[in-house]
Amino acid sequence: MTESGFTMNDSEEEEEFHDAVDTFFEPEEDSLISSHSDQTQLESLLKDFGLDQHYTVKLSLSKILEIDEKTITDLPAKCKSDLPWYFLKKLMMGNVTARNVKYISVCDSNCEDQSVCTKLNLKDLVSSPKTGVMLNPLDIITALFLCSDGFLQQEMALKMSMCQFSVPLLLSNQDTKQCTLMLWAMRDIVKKYRPRSLSESKGFIEDRIVLSELPMISFVRLGECSLSKSEILNKLLSNSQQYHDTFVHRNMECGDSPRRISNGLTEITWYLPCGNTNIDIFSQPVAVANLRGDIESFETQYSFLCQTSAAVFVFFDHLDSECSVLTNQHHKAQIFLVGNYESQSFSLDTLETVATILGLTNNNIIIKTKQKNDADFVKSLRKTISDVVKNSQIKIQTEQMAEIAHELGILVDEDSPECQSAKKNAEAITAEIQDIHKFKEDQLPRQGEIWKELTCLEKEEFRLKKVGSKNTEDYKSELQLQKKELRKKQNSYYMSTAMTCFINAISSPGTERFYFLKWMRMNLDNLSCVKLSELREKYKEKCKNSENKEEIKKIDRQISNSSLGTEHFFREMGQIYEASLSLPQTDPARQQLQHLPKLCAELLLDGFPLELVDGDASNIPLRWVSDVLSQLSDLVSPNRKILVVTVLGVQSTGKSTPLNTMFGVQFAVSSGRCTRGAFMLLIKINEDMKKVLNCDFMVIIDTEGLKSPELAQLYNSYEHDNELATLVVGLSDVTIVNIAMDNSTEMKDILQIVVHAFLRMKEVGKKPRCQFVHQNVSDVSAHEKNLRDRKLLLEQLNEMTQAAAKMEKKEENKSFTDVMEYSPDTGNWYIPGLWNGNPPMAPVNAGYSEAVYELKKHVIQLLGNCESSANDVSEFKEWMTSLWTAVKHENFIFSFRNSLIADAYMRLCTEFNKWEWEFKKEMYTWVTNAERRISNFGTVAVKSESVDMREFLTSLKGKASTLLSTWETKLLDNLSQYFKQTEGRVYLVEGYKEEFSNSAKSLRKEMERSVFNQLTAAAEIREGMIKLDKIKKNHTKEIEKAVCALIDECRKKNIQMGKTELENEFHKMWSETLKKLSFSEQKTTNVFTSVSQYLRINLSHRGSHACELLSQKSLQDCGKEPFKYTSENIFHKAKHAMGRVATFLKIQDPITAVQKLADNIIDHCTQFVSETVKRKNNYTDTYIQEILHMIDEKLQNNQDIKTDINFEVSLKQHICGFAAREFQKMHDFIQENDPYRCLMKNKEKFRDDFIDVFHERDQCQKKAEEFSNQCLKPAVEDFISRSLGLDIIVEMLTFEQFSTRMSFQYSILLDLLSKDDFENYVSYIDSYEDYVKTWILNKIVEHFSTVTTISEFEDRHLQSCIRSINYAINKGQIGMGEDLKTFIEDICKELCDKLVISQDALGAFMILNNADKEQFADCLTVSVNEMAQDLRTEFQTLNFEMKLKHLKMNPQNELFNKLVGCGKQCPFCKAPCDAGGGAHAEHFASLHRPEGLGNYRWDRTEKLVTDICSSLVISDNSFRCSATNHEWHPYKHYKEIFPDWKIPPDVSLEA
Repeated sequence: MTESGFTMNDSEEEEEFHDAVDTFFEPEEDSLISSHSDQTQLESLLKDFGLDQHYTVKLSLSKILEIDEKTITDLPAKCKSDLPWYFLKKLMMGNVTARNVKYISVCDSNCEDQSVCTKLNLKDLVSSPKTGVMLNPLDIITALFLCSDGFLQQEMALKMSMCQFSVPLLLSNQDTKQCTLMLWAMRDIVKKYRPRSLSESKGFIEDRIVLSELPMISFVRLGECSLSKSEILNKLLSNSQQYHDTFVHRNMECGDSPRRISNGLTEITWYLPCGNTNIDIFSQPVAVANLRGDIESFETQYSFLCQTSAAVFVFFDHLDSECSVLTNQHHKAQIFLVGNYESQSFSLDTLETVATILGLTNNNIIIKTKQKNDADFVKSLRKTISDVVKNSQIKIQTEQMAEIAHELGILVDEDSPECQSAKKNAEAITAEIQDIHKFKEDQLPRQGEIWKELTCLEKEEFRLKKVGSKNTEDYKSELQLQKKELRKKQNSYYMSTAMTCFINAISSPGTERFYFLKWMRMNLDNLSCVKLSELREKYKEKCKNSENKEEIKKIDRQISNSSLGTEHFFREMGQIYEASLSLPQTDPARQQLQHLPKLCAELLLDGFPLELVDGDASNIPLRWVSDVLSQLSDLVSPNRKILVVTVLGVQSTGKSTPLNTMFGVQFAVSSGRCTRGAFMLLIKINEDMKKVLNCDFMVIIDTEGLKSPELAQLYNSYEHDNELATLVVGLSDVTIVNIAMDNSTEMKDILQIVVHAFLRMKEVGKKPRCQFVHQNVSDVSAHEKNLRDRKLLLEQLNEMTQAAAKMEKKEENKSFTDVMEYSPDTGNWYIPGLWNGNPPMAPVNAGYSEAVYELKKHVIQLLGNCESSANDVSEFKEWMTSLWTAVKHENFIFSFRNSLIADAYMRLCTEFNKWEWEFKKEMYTWVTNAERRISNFGTVAVKSESVDMREFLTSLKGKASTLLSTWETKLLDNLSQYFKQTEGRVYLVEGYKEEFSNSAKSLRKEMERSVFNQLTAAAEIREGMIKLDKIKKNHTKEIEKAVCALIDECRKKNIQMGKTELENEFHKMWSETLKKLSFSEQKTTNVFTSVSQYLRINLSHRGSHACELLSQKSLQDCGKEPFKYTSENIFHKAKHAMGRVATFLKIQDPITAVQKLADNIIDHCTQFVSETVKRKNNYTDTYIQEILHMIDEKLQNNQDIKTDINFEVSLKQHICGFAAREFQKMHDFIQENDPYRCLMKNKEKFRDDFIDVFHERDQCQKKAEEFSNQCLKPAVEDFISRSLGLDIIVEMLTFEQFSTRMSFQYSILLDLLSKDDFENYVSYIDSYEDYVKTWILNKIVEHFSTVTTISEFEDRHLQSCIRSINYAINKGQIGMGEDLKTFIEDICKELCDKLVISQDALGAFMILNNADKEQFADCLTVSVNEMAQDLRTEFQTLNFEMKLKHLKMNPQNELFNKLVGCGKQCPFCKAPCDAGGGAHAEHFASLHRPEGLGNYRWDRTEKLVTDICSSLVISDNSFRCSATNHEWHPYKHYKEIFPDWKIPPDVSLEA
């Protein structure tokens, strides 16, 4: 070994192994090469790498940036074909370990497992092979550059340069023996450095590296060489504190693997000083080139280097005295020979000969001797290079090397026709630019002041700050006109030359447009860069003197104005397009521009950013962005889902860098310019990840820095920052907030902005995830150490939440975690500094890219867990539009209105209404059947389950409870299922889930109360009837006995008796029997006593004053006169106030409001009473309990109308008084069912039967008719009338106008409009509920009077009854008992589930019945059919209104309850509430009306108010009404008076 510490003397130069040293190759590599004898080295290697197909179809940047499984997995490479992808993945993340690539084959990993050996075996130790199959990194780099398109090459070169890797200058192709100058690939590399000349002034130079004039020093090898040229170069370029492997060398990982395709590759790197004498190795910038391989094999490359370099250092061990390769060249460059004296083949004589031929002096020869260690050797090299750089005249731009390359037959990557054509197009635009500001005014005129003015008008339209005393609607029309004028002005400009060229160029096909945009960007950056450095110098000068304030401001503005990028051209394109939309549709100028959004959408799809928010005007060109997104939606197949990631942070904290590192995206982070506004960019998701993420694209949004100092001086930047943050947080699924812990005041400001945005999102039902990123924190203990900081951050977040909540009047949000999901442990990321050492020579810190990679994996994981199903493009567009509209209001929460949410909410309501109706329908049918069973209880018809009615009622209530619970569970399950689906944007209404669950529960409670009441009432009535039935049955039996005895007696007389004699005998017997029977007087309950008792119980909890008031008036005296409410002290005279304000019309004083409420409650109760009385049942206490419940519910729901205890007591007394009077009339029922009266009613029937039996006449037909008409017919009629109500409702619900609440309201308004009758309007406004119920009733009558549907319904139910009766008759015949009585009982039992047969009629029918069973059954069948025919005739003759009156269920009431919802009306304009479910927390109407409709008028003019609530709530006007105690109250704070109403502002003219 030598002392040099390099390698053995006879080994090969770095990795550059020759055939001579094949013995050093690993056996598998050797065989691998020979086995592919039929393939070239390149083909064989590309096949190994799996890149063979990309040699012709190049890899593109967008393919590499796609998110796939490899993006988020860390499995080691398993085979050769994994290696290029692993290199690319790491390189794109800026990871300096990217070149350390090897793969562990399966057998290797097995060998490793077995390698734990306990025996000593030194031979094995020496001869054991390496684990992991290694391929030379240079082969991978060469292969990738050969297989990539120009844009990927450019990105790779940029990232390699960031990592301080050398970059290909000449790329050789082993197959074609051609090499290519990689000029385009290096075009995007921009470097900043400070030469010694600028170290005093602290200035710096920022330049595109291919345009910098630098001396180039080249290093080559001749023959074999024992010194590692690349390793020496690395030492040469690294100072003692900061060693870095710029070039791959043999002592690096994988560096000693034989190279298969990368010989002939020439790499370049740059040494750039930082201006510090102690650190800088060279005081001037210098380019360093390194040729791989022997110059004898690569003469073209060597010639190129000799003609472009200031000096060429030739490393050698052995020189041939001929040495033609050195002597034949025309050198512009100085030649330096670098030899290793310790090499066995080194010869001083030969060296002398060659040096003499080349005319070299001692200064040109550097020899490594035994006395020189590495450090001394490198030092002498540095000194030589420093002298060359100092004295050399040869400085050349990389761009100029293209000419030399052409002379030598070297290809140049920029020579492709697309690239050249694009370059020409870009220069046609940029060459014209002398003064950027003037160019913008002349060539891009639509985006300057005009666009800013338009923005101001748009915001004023929403905020109405300057409305003064003008009429709001007129003022808005005025603003619209001004906007039209500005659009007109925009349209008056001709399309500028620059814009014409720009649009034509981006319309060019294929890659040409990409080249064009890249050329544009680079040219514009170069221009801005020059301009900005001049301005910065001026700024520095002026700042020295503090008196130049005005000039400093002026220069500051110029700095802002002198940025010019492609975004300005796209912005102009957007304005051209938006302005054209104000032209008529047929205008050719408009039609010619229709293709612009599609152009932009295609670029977006290809990975170019789209400007969402114009940072200069602080506005979104909504139509332009929307139409671009619509076109995008058309370009990708429909329903493609997207997820959004956004980054927010203080300006210049390196926000965009993590995004660029994570996703490889390039936002406008150009020279001296920070991002302005917000840009969006699309990243494709690979097929394998689509299922994981449940989306097809990821959208990345980059925003300008918050708290930017430039903006702070221009206008209210807090507002601008707030708008921007709210918008992007609202759009994103994951928000990355970049914060710097050190700057706490600025951090507080930005946190306030961010928290504000999150709070607003919570309120509109969006839940973004948030990740805080702390940059420049590198200690491994950071996470632990910063526990205190995290605690502090959470405290500050809580503080900000409370502040923001206060501003938004949402004080229930006490801490940050109330607003969003955030855990201090998983929501914070610590990322070390970007650079490892001192820039410009520092590579990217490996810790930085690893930390960002971890963050990226976490973000992707978060997106995968996003419960919200991703939006598709059109939904994203819709959401963005709504958000921006809301942002334009100052009070965001209260102004957020989104058609997507409205649509999702409507769908939810429609579904819920459907389930609710199913539930009600099922319960109605069940209750009807249960009532039938109760009515049949205790009769022959029922095989009695329980003897006691109480027991029977309890069992029915139990069954009802079970059914209700089942339905409640079903409703809640339906709701859960509904929210699990991915369609219908259900995630947007997630916030309403709880509300609808509560509605389902309260619906169950309401139904339970109603069902139990109906069952109890039916049972109480039936209980009374059972007692009466018993008495009647006994009386009938006695009469029957007496009649039978009389018949026997008359027959014994044996004389012919005529009709008169028989009748006389019968009358005599009747009188005698009645005297024997005891008839007790039927007691009638005193309803008044019962009602008084329940009223007292109801009011007992209202205190002693209520009881006192009750005692003052007897219930018998109440309810006789119409109810009039008067009260003292409720009306205070309103104070006069100036200004344009609205007040209630005089008629709407508090007393009127209370009177209206009373009338409404009285109407409800009157209707209930009349429906109850109509049923002709006995009175039961359940009825009065129901009435009191109705009154309490109505008062509870109308708490906004202030009432007192006097009102409540007098109202309840009034209603209970008239109800008791009506209920007392129900005792006619007792008269009807009095046993004596019932007997007397049947006297003639008994007499006729007596005569028939005496004469032994055949009674079959007569009895059959009697049974049909007296027993069956009433039961069938009752069944039909109970069923029709439901049929009518179901039929009406099939019409569009009854399908949803929206259609229903719309139909009513349309009807009002078409009738155009003032009276109708008044009644609609003043008595909304009555009007709507009447309207529904009219619609029902109108429909059923003109169609035969009602007859079809009747006929269907009638047929069903007849079928059941016939079935019962047949069944009775088969099992016919001994007598007719059993037969009839069997029929009744069979029909008991469907019909309720009157016990009176049945008892009367059974008496003296001697009909023959068989014959009776036949007659009955005929009679039943005749009865059916009679019923049909009756149904046809009866008009529909009469039928409606007899229905058991009231269709118009049911429809009203189903479609009107809670029935609340907007307190200002009386628009009905549209909220779904019964238990909603807030009322809202989707469309408000002019407030005059709610009886509001202007205070001064007394004219009705024509403004709409949704405009007034953002105006500076005030209102007063009884709810404000007639004090003036600002509309903006209407919530303080009407907290349960939500009125979103809407300034659109459509409203």
